[in-house]
Amino acid sequence: MSAIVLPDSIAATSKRLFWPLQTVGWLGYFILHFTAAMGDGKPLRYVTASLSVTACGFVITSLLRQGYRRLWGLPVPTMAAAAFGLMVLATIVQAKLYVAIVFRYCDDCQIGSIFGYLWYFTSTFYILLSWSGLYFGIKFALQLQRHKELALRAQNAAHAAQIKMLRYQLNPHFLFNTLNAISTLVLDDKRDTAYRMIASLSAFLRHSLDSDPERPVALKQEVDALNLYLGIERVRFGERLQMSVDMEPAVHDALVPSLILQPLIENAIKHAVSKREEGGRIELIARLDGDMLNLHLRDDGPGLVEAGSTTEGYTPVGLANTRERLRVLYGERQQLTIRNREPAGMDVFVRLPFTAAPKA
Repeated sequence: MSAIVLPDSIAATSKRLFWPLQTVGWLGYFILHFTAAMGDGKPLRYVTASLSVTACGFVITSLLRQGYRRLWGLPVPTMAAAAFGLMVLATIVQAKLYVAIVFRYCDDCQIGSIFGYLWYFTSTFYILLSWSGLYFGIKFALQLQRHKELALRAQNAAHAAQIKMLRYQLNPHFLFNTLNAISTLVLDDKRDTAYRMIASLSAFLRHSLDSDPERPVALKQEVDALNLYLGIERVRFGERLQMSVDMEPAVHDALVPSLILQPLIENAIKHAVSKREEGGRIELIARLDGDMLNLHLRDDGPGLVEAGSTTEGYTPVGLANTRERLRVLYGERQQLTIRNREPAGMDVFVRLPFTAAPKA
């Protein structure tokens, strides 16, 4: 079995807890020992014996703690065996001191047989065993709590890395398309249009890099960012690209993952606009449904069948990454479905838990 390593934060917490618990515990022992002696008819001066026995126990267990701390990094079986040996040694010393102190203040407490010594040893062993059990129990509890915290942090870090990976996978694809369009404009000697497209691309990339993929944004902000992207695409497609947004006021402040709509819009432009001479129309509809936010992204393109796919198997990179990103963020409390519209077109439906952005 592997060794137990105590993280620095747990060691510091253990150190802070030890002395208050040690003091309170032995103070309780003193009160119990002295009141039991008074109940047994001992004189009031016996308080000195109780104080002396308690002080010895306090010192011995403090030294025992130092031994236990040196054993903590060992494998569990070795640590348990060594700790048991230290506890037996401490019991012998404490029992001897107990007998010497008590006999000095109690004339009728002399031991008449070996069983008397055995009783003193057993009772002292029980006390130190209880003390050791509490010591190791608290240490293990602190370690378990720390491991749970570290596991949770690692899980959160993994989720954050996954979210960033899924979002940033989209950027090279979009960037390639845009740079390819700019090069085409330059070759066609449409430099003014190319310059406008470069400026729009710069604004969009600046917004993309400044935004935190782990931090949700208000839907109104997400639509504003979407307009930066559409500004680039409108340079390419002109009047062939028509876009409308229909948001009810209640959802303007709804929190959504940053840049969650961009790959969906990109997919709609690819299939409903770019491949058709007459272009196409895209609609974004946002509605509040109880405690859920419903988003519909619709187009009037050829739909899924003509694109050569089915609703179940149609998972381009952008849609697949968006679906996975939503799963990581919301678990089972989300939905992304794709279906054909009548008489033509496609509807991407996104359903998320509704949370309003805090007021400024």
